[in-house]
Amino acid sequence: MSIDVGNIVEGKVTGITNFGAFVELSNGKTGLVHISEVADAYVKDIKDFLNENDVVKVKVINMSEGKIGLSIKQANPTAQTRDRRGQRRKASPQDFEERLMRFLKDSDERQTALKKSQDSKRGGRGAR
Repeated sequence: MSIDVGNIVEGKVTGITNFGAFVELSNGKTGLVHISEVADAYVKDIKDFLNENDVVKVKVINMSEGKIGLSIKQANPTAQTRDRRGQRRKASPQDFEERLMRFLKDSDERQTALKKSQDSKRGGRGAR
């Protein structure tokens, strides 16, 4: 099978670096999956998602000057991305809104407590 831009193929992870993973394709050539193309979520440590010798499905996203650019997240965009611990990595819009509201409430409570504490130390309205 020829490797062309847009094809989805399987390959074996042969090396992991701090900027991505090298994947050996069926034709014996090696391509790079940049860390930004591993998952939909932010990837701090690529080893949370991949190990050497893993067989992964990748999409060929570019080929230039003998270099092959690959993407795991584009190979299966509808699948839910999970890390090695099985935790869900992509939140739905409702989850985001709920977390945002919780954060704002907690933030307001902390700001109020901090303001009361500072006012009492300065002899402001909360001083006794």
